[in-house]
Amino acid sequence: MLEPAEILDATILIVDDQEANVSLLEQMLRNEGYKNITTTQFPREVFALHEQQRFDLILLDLQMPEMDGFEVMEGLKKIEHGSYLPVLVITAQPAHKLRALKAGAKDFVSKPFDFVEVQTRIYNMLEVRLLYRRLDDHNRVLEQTVLERTAELRQSEARFQRFTELSSDWYWEQDATGKLTQFSGPVEEMLGIGNGATTEELAAAGWNMQERATLDDKIANRQPFLDFICSRTLPNGRLQYLQISGEPIFDAASAFCGYRGIGLDVSERMQRA
Repeated sequence: MLEPAEILDATILIVDDQEANVSLLEQMLRNEGYKNITTTQFPREVFALHEQQRFDLILLDLQMPEMDGFEVMEGLKKIEHGSYLPVLVITAQPAHKLRALKAGAKDFVSKPFDFVEVQTRIYNMLEVRLLYRRLDDHNRVLEQTVLERTAELRQSEARFQRFTELSSDWYWEQDATGKLTQFSGPVEEMLGIGNGATTEELAAAGWNMQERATLDDKIANRQPFLDFICSRTLPNGRLQYLQISGEPIFDAASAFCGYRGIGLDVSERMQRA
């Protein structure tokens, strides 16, 4: 909620070609405690004034020479670009009220003035306007925060990706169905993860099927694994040992999304042991 002082500090523009009406409205507002009041008897000045100050409220007479209040509102729409148009129209013609609302005015007061009605409508309009601005400011801050956090996340992901590339021979991710979605290096060829290979094809490729069954069981049960060793016999008869680490991935709703991990070819180390 807004404090009364915030509303009394709002910026107000009075637009009326009649000096007596301008003086009357200005004095009434100052008596109520409003401080930031600008006046003009020339409607063509409204656009430059509003560009400079972005008034919280414009009290606008409809019947003026050279440019009437409806033309002023059309010009203000170009400045606000479809945003909230802070116009309270002043009219002595009841038939103009509906047209003014359709033109974008948010409220109206009738001549001759009922001071209590005018004060109430002005206060209510300013409260809505300032709350609207507060919400708009909050949304801008929120949008900027999201952009900053997204940039930080992308930088963090890039650092993580680079770290995994430096600390391993390959990096891999697979979706919930087991299909590889991202990888570096010969992951499909060396791991057989996510390439749709059958048990018979893996066995024919020389994999140790007992080790593969243990790894498949961990993945099926959504378990992380660290430095898991898989081996296979290459066509030349040499044993190849692969060290694999992986973790399950879950989204914000805790739904399983897949796996990601890293791997190393540790054949030389294993053969020296």
